[in-house]
Amino acid sequence: MTQAAIEQENKLIAQEYKELLRISYQTLSDDDKKLIRSAFEVAVDAHKDQRRKSGEAYVFHPIAVAKIVASEIGLDAVSIASALLHDVVEDTVYTLDDIDRMFGETVARIVDGLTKISHLKKDMNISQQAENFRKMLLTLNDDVRVIIIKIADRYHNMLTMDSMPEHKQVKIASETLYIYAPLAHRIGLYNIKTELEDLSLKYTEPEVYNDIKSKIEESKEEQQAYIDAFSNTIDNSLKQEGLNYYIKGRMKSIFSMRRKMKAQNVGFDEIYDKFAIRIIYKSDAKNEKFLAWKIYSIVTDHFTPNPVRLRDWISSPKSTGYEALHITVMGPKGKWVEVQIRSERMHEIAEKGYAAHFKYKHGEQKEQGIEVWLNKLQEALENSNANAVDFVEEFKLNLYSKEIFVFTPKGELKSLPKGATPLDFSFNIHTEVGMRTRGAKVNGKLVPLNTTLHSGDQVEIITSEQAKPNQNWLDYATTARARAKIKSVLREEKKSVAEEGKEILRRKLKSQKITLNEDSINKMVTFFKLKTSLDLFFRVGIGSIDNQMIRDFASSYSNAFISFFKNRIRRSPAPEDIDREEITSKYDLLVFGKEEEKLDYKLSQCCNPIPGDEVFGFVSVSEGIKVHKKNCPNAISLQSNYAYRIISAKWVDSSQEEFKADIQLTGIDNLGLVSEITEVISDNMHVNMRNLNFSTDGGTFTGKITVVVKNKGILNKLTENLQQINGIDKVTRL
Repeated sequence: MTQAAIEQENKLIAQEYKELLRISYQTLSDDDKKLIRSAFEVAVDAHKDQRRKSGEAYVFHPIAVAKIVASEIGLDAVSIASALLHDVVEDTVYTLDDIDRMFGETVARIVDGLTKISHLKKDMNISQQAENFRKMLLTLNDDVRVIIIKIADRYHNMLTMDSMPEHKQVKIASETLYIYAPLAHRIGLYNIKTELEDLSLKYTEPEVYNDIKSKIEESKEEQQAYIDAFSNTIDNSLKQEGLNYYIKGRMKSIFSMRRKMKAQNVGFDEIYDKFAIRIIYKSDAKNEKFLAWKIYSIVTDHFTPNPVRLRDWISSPKSTGYEALHITVMGPKGKWVEVQIRSERMHEIAEKGYAAHFKYKHGEQKEQGIEVWLNKLQEALENSNANAVDFVEEFKLNLYSKEIFVFTPKGELKSLPKGATPLDFSFNIHTEVGMRTRGAKVNGKLVPLNTTLHSGDQVEIITSEQAKPNQNWLDYATTARARAKIKSVLREEKKSVAEEGKEILRRKLKSQKITLNEDSINKMVTFFKLKTSLDLFFRVGIGSIDNQMIRDFASSYSNAFISFFKNRIRRSPAPEDIDREEITSKYDLLVFGKEEEKLDYKLSQCCNPIPGDEVFGFVSVSEGIKVHKKNCPNAISLQSNYAYRIISAKWVDSSQEEFKADIQLTGIDNLGLVSEITEVISDNMHVNMRNLNFSTDGGTFTGKITVVVKNKGILNKLTENLQQINGIDKVTRL
């Protein structure tokens, strides 16, 4: 580069610095300015020999990220300095210790978090990417600003991606849609989220993007005319009330248009709510809410509202802090239009997210705002041992899910994702409450734990020391937090059952002169068609693999000569990764229909489904029910031509299955007999009773009890134990 060009570039860099200070959203003290100045000088020095792909000096990138952090997100001086330094440790001679020494521990910690994220390999398959994402979220333990600066960094990369090769553009854009846009949404950075989505679409579906973009450009004047017509209708009424306000229209984003076109299967012209109108009013804190509803009543005087589409986020703000009143009204020319009513303060929060909260708080409170939010994210991360792809999926579910608001018995408001159940609510209150949940009342009425909650419900949880999670709870809970906790308890329980099972098995094999070692375990796993050794121990523990079955195995095992030939004929694949951590809820039983009935069936030849595949049943004319995989080549034609003959089917684990059995008891009536019977059943044997009735006649009694057991072994043991109760004459299974 020529001397003149270098001087010109330095001039530009200096200009950028002044601009950075000028646009900062938070007011900067002299100390703040000093901190930013020295961070700036270090960044310029560190990156002095680096250039970007486009040829410009590399230092323009950290400066641009710092500008986004300062003005668009509106963070503090520490964040601005960290943004300036975010690539220094990774790419230059400066070390983390240097940063710590020069800028203090907080900046060093944030820069370290950002460096860790950058070190994650970029070209990996999706599950690796998910794993990385999880690691990145776990760095949140250090400081949430890491994530926010990372979003700003990604945003700037997306803005300057033109000089990259196409495959990289598509990869980075997809990752942005998958990870960064949902995160920005969660943090309340709606503007950046929208930009990230639109920019991603620009690279993942360029034709669609350009097409929608040009259509929006074409209809700009038409939109403006519409907004003017709307404003003019209500302008006088608002002015008469002495309100100080302005109205602006906002076009929905290209990405959300694309989503609507896909979801409704329509073209651009057929989307009816292409834009929203915002009425932003000036107000002091005292009258804010009152004025919002005043404006609401004026708007609805002139335009008919859609009664179903009122959203009041002023009385109960979203968990991101967003406040506004949204209504959809029938606007001019018979078009539905969304009207958002918000004060200037609310508007600022909507634009800036958390930063705006801090601006309106001072000192101690300022810190608390970010604390509350950190805790919310922390919950999603608490269970860090789930598999990574599930983790991202659950995280995404929790990010994008709509919220409902329910009340505790004392009248506190809690926000939960849409579709949440009383079980989710109990874990939301506290993990311990969740674990001990026995039942729930909604609006004073006892309801099943899988009831879907609605906004405005008042929920009371009934707990009991004896209650503990069971397998069914996973069907009842929808939030990531509740599911993670339930899974970990069930895993622990299964492990302890499996440990007992292992000991029982060791003893039983010993009596058959077989040692429990890797070889015999592997052979047993194959013999019982299981997946892991833990499966085997678990089933022995609950008694679904009983003595007779173990004897059958022993005779085939001892007869090694015969089995050697058998194996030559039918080479059984050695089960892979024995002794994996989790117990696979493996499946060996098919059930059909909503009632999950057991029916006779045949597995179809065309797709050979195996346990665990997603399947459906097809009622054939001559062969009864044939079971096909959902992705079977014939599935589509069967489903479209013979939909009425299709029944849903799924695999269940027979060891997880519970069966109902009726027991009849007869004997001599005496005081306390009923409590003794129930004690044997529920306390000693931990078996669930569904119903029981007793009748006495002339000193004798007959009783009938319905119990739920996992297998016949447990039932036999139960009848034995009941037989031993004083006064009982006969116990029979009906």
